[in-house]
Amino acid sequence: MSNAVRLLQHALTIVEERGQSYGDAATLFNQIAKRWSLTLGVQVSAEEVVLCMLDLKLARLSNDPTHSDSMVDVAGYAAVLADITKQSGGAHGR
Repeated sequence: MSNAVRLLQHALTIVEERGQSYGDAATLFNQIAKRWSLTLGVQVSAEEVVLCMLDLKLARLSNDPTHSDSMVDVAGYAAVLADITKQSGGAHGR
């Protein structure tokens, strides 16, 4: 089995565990978006929250491209983004 497949399988396990711990990803990221909107004073969508979390992980990877936990997190957030955009029609109605 390739490293890529192992990484994706690990990301799937993490996404499933987080779902059990925190509930539906769309609901959670919508709650985070509401909080960030209040904090920042601008409207933030669930998709934008996920994109910001991806940016955080990518910034960390730019400092250490071999950090496997960050790679797994990027894959997991990408999967969550796919689910959220499918449910909502996208941040901009796409």
